Amino acid sequence: MSTLEFYTERAAQCRAEAEQTRLANVRDRCLSAASAWDDMADRLRRTQTYRVEDAARKAEQGRAGCGV
Repeated sequence: MSTLEFYTERAAQCRAEAEQTRLANVRDRCLSAASAWDDMADRLRRTQTYRVEDAARKAEQGRAGCGV
């Protein structure tokens, strides 16, 4: 399981727990946790996208530097 999958599954689990409870404070806590897991997943997606784009940019610069 990847870290992204873990974050996504935890967010879903927190939402499910929020739906199952009748206590407002527990629901709020679960939804807050779900939001935090979603934020971490989004941050990881952005980081992964940046790394792929950065690697492609560096590869392109390497080809340009070699005269290819």
